[in-house]
Amino acid sequence: MDALAELAAEQGYEATKISDIVKRAGVARKTLYDNFEGKEEVFLAAFDAARDEVLRRVEEGSAAAEGDWQVGMEAGLAAFLAYVAEQPTLARMCMIEALSATPATTKRYEDALDTFVELTRRSLPRDERLPDTIAETLVGGVAWIVYQQIRRGDAERAEDLLPELTEFMMAPYLDAGMAD
Repeated sequence: MDALAELAAEQGYEATKISDIVKRAGVARKTLYDNFEGKEEVFLAAFDAARDEVLRRVEEGSAAAEGDWQVGMEAGLAAFLAYVAEQPTLARMCMIEALSATPATTKRYEDALDTFVELTRRSLPRDERLPDTIAETLVGGVAWIVYQQIRRGDAERAEDLLPELTEFMMAPYLDAGMAD
């Protein structure tokens, strides 16, 4: 899975061949096919593992705030950005290559965003003055900014985005007078 993530980051999903994957991974073609049906299944398994790890880190960071939504939001965001910085090839695979590799990878990306939208809904306060789509807006905005950081080749500096993205995520709540 790591070999596919590295190759997809270097040359793109479409250009990556099974022969490239087995060579980079140092395994026999038969070993790959004993564990996966093909390239797409390897991609999806790597995507799922990365999504699960970043979700675990975000939830742990948020939970450590012990009920303070602002501290929890910033801690969860910091955990996400730290993962991107630590795992730039996986981040590129999940946030860039997944969007165009196959219909199944695109669906997996959209489902992951939905998971983070639901986590955001549960974590942030509710206020009828804010639109029903506020969680989608915030998660989508963060995803777009991080996507751009990765595309520029600056994934390792993702944590530099924390102050700006924290302000972005808190602004609607501060404007609604909920941070008092």
